[in-house]
Amino acid sequence: MDRRTFIKRAAVGASVPVLTRFALPGHAVAAERIEKFVLGNAEWKKRLTPEQYTILREDGTEPPFSSPLDHETRSGLYLCVACGLPLFPSRFKYDSGTGWPSFYDVLPGHVGTRADHTLILPRTEYHCARCDGHHGHVFKDGPKPTGLRYCNNGAALRFVPDRA
Repeated sequence: MDRRTFIKRAAVGASVPVLTRFALPGHAVAAERIEKFVLGNAEWKKRLTPEQYTILREDGTEPPFSSPLDHETRSGLYLCVACGLPLFPSRFKYDSGTGWPSFYDVLPGHVGTRADHTLILPRTEYHCARCDGHHGHVFKDGPKPTGLRYCNNGAALRFVPDRA
């Protein structure tokens, strides 16, 4: 798919019905090859709000308890706000009490990780596999079955509820 087609489909939400298959309980999803979506800084600044740009492109963090998505409980799918790649089905979400939307797993192959040494202790940062936008950090203090906590900036996500 070329960039123009992708942008058109993302703008009108044409890809959402196809993506909802990821949110079905018990549906196995194999890792897929993700085509990269690359824009220059000027284009990202046009496309994103200042808060989204700071988080996604400059590895920023929103204040805890500031995102309405922290309290979202409907069934649906969480997408990267920058490029529309689905990252988390709602069944992976849980209340971690940290003030950020948290998930115990991610759709296979939809995030990448790298070491983050900006604080005293090293952490693992994760980013969107398509646009490389920073989403948050993953910690080993989550619930079963993975024991992981993907701590996500709500401003970096777009929630698409399942159709009733």
